[in-house]
Amino acid sequence: MSTDGRTDGRTDGTGRPGPLSRTVGIKQVAAHAGVSPGTVSNVLNRPERVAEPTRIRVEQAIRELGFVRNGSASTLRAGHSSTIGLMVLDLANPFFTDVARGVEDIASERGYAVILSSSGESDEREQRNLRVLAEQRVRGVLLTPVGDDGEAADRLQERGVPVVLLDHPTPRANQCSVAVDDVAGGELAVGELLDGGARTLAFVTGPSVLRQCTDRRKGALRALRAAGLGREVMREVTVGAMNARSGQEAARRLLEAGPPLPDAIFCANDLLALGVLRVLLQAGLKVPADIALIGYDDIEFSAAAAVPLSSVRQPTYQLGRIATELLLEECDEAGGHAHQQVMFQPELVVRESSRPGTGGDAGTAGGTT
Repeated sequence: MSTDGRTDGRTDGTGRPGPLSRTVGIKQVAAHAGVSPGTVSNVLNRPERVAEPTRIRVEQAIRELGFVRNGSASTLRAGHSSTIGLMVLDLANPFFTDVARGVEDIASERGYAVILSSSGESDEREQRNLRVLAEQRVRGVLLTPVGDDGEAADRLQERGVPVVLLDHPTPRANQCSVAVDDVAGGELAVGELLDGGARTLAFVTGPSVLRQCTDRRKGALRALRAAGLGREVMREVTVGAMNARSGQEAARRLLEAGPPLPDAIFCANDLLALGVLRVLLQAGLKVPADIALIGYDDIEFSAAAAVPLSSVRQPTYQLGRIATELLLEECDEAGGHAHQQVMFQPELVVRESSRPGTGGDAGTAGGTT
């Protein structure tokens, strides 16, 4: 053993490399089994070509030596790997956790592994992580992009990497996308608040670079117009991130601005709404008697909040499944794949935060087009 703690490749006296030895290769397995390296390669890649006694002997040597196949070398030979990439905006958001479950279930059924990554809503981080995925020669990428210009997907496609936009529609005929109609979702949310009697609102939202925020704002304004109200009745509070801490910040800003407080608050996602709810309750305000509140996404925590949160539900698990199916179809049918743009309709879920005394959930079913 060398003085720095690394082994020099010698065995532990049984013919097997010691626990700290260098990586075992095909040549060591061949020597241990008394066969040629080509026979080991055949056992790994074409076992049907190897006589059973020889195959069993090689497999035993693999187990004894702790041989791990070099997936990188196989990837280089094939030109791609049996992995797909999933890039989301925020791994801390339960919305993307549910999406990832749908992705992994379909990928596993088809023999693929998933490399999960997050942009953290940062364009620079998105570019860096996508570059790493491309260098890993992933079979394809499911991408929830930070921006709305499509450049990230274009760069991947130029490198020959199939891309499906996830939770993000695309107008491009050469791309697949799976998304939810967030304009309709914003309209549902504000329509619920207006139906409950609200006439002044606050919209708590994240960075305008996020398509989800801008589309939900469009829907909110559409609902106001339908009710004969102008945009001046809706105060906008923009925060830097779509999380509960930012929701608390937004609520404090609303309270510090002083009376009159808005009749109701629409938050661009549930994490923001849960942060807002906490600050409102700490300030002694009653929800919804003093201020009604609604979120977006209908994450699992929403129904269990101190005041059960009304929300706009998205079919998160289905988003992941359908997007993965489209991606793998494109990977397997190069040149013959028909690109699809799938759009789900959201569903309104009414709980106590927007309607006093509401019991259970109520809503309208959504679907795809």
